[in-house]
Amino acid sequence: MKTNSVSQSSSDSQILKQGDLLIADPSLRDGIFRKAVILLAQHSAEGAFGLILNQPAGSKVGDFLKDQSFQSLARIPVHVGGPVAREHLTFAAFWKSPENELRYAIRISAQDAISHSKNPGTLVRAFVGYSGWSGGQLEGELERSSWVVSPPPESLLGMTHDQSLWEDTLNGLSPFHRLLALCPEHPWMN
Repeated sequence: MKTNSVSQSSSDSQILKQGDLLIADPSLRDGIFRKAVILLAQHSAEGAFGLILNQPAGSKVGDFLKDQSFQSLARIPVHVGGPVAREHLTFAAFWKSPENELRYAIRISAQDAISHSKNPGTLVRAFVGYSGWSGGQLEGELERSSWVVSPPPESLLGMTHDQSLWEDTLNGLSPFHRLLALCPEHPWMN
């Protein structure tokens, strides 16, 4: 399991913590990051790593792992975690600590996913690919306001992890963010 740590961007205006959500600004209109909600799993001076939580791939683990030993994982949905290493299937588990904080184990084996899936209140997901940034790259994107940074809402594990997660997460931040979530796809055409 990754532990939370704090790091600051080069502008010292944005503090990033592992476990924060990166919510795509509406200006990110194209590509895989359009309306993406990313769990920031790792962040340091060398770079950052995360998983897109709301990009279902439309398949289940059983479509890929046919062996009977993986039968308990067969119905777990597969999500696109990002554009890097999309040829690999990995697992992640998410749960709440006794203090009601989000905890997670990322890039776990199928056997570890099976173990986590037996724990009540634990959400197990499979991912193809991940989102990665080299040192300073994410900070540059934050300076250009490409991402809204937020701690995960307490209800994250019970929320639907599809495109509606983007709007639902923004709606819970502030009245300004609620307006961003309601912004039409092409406001200049109205």
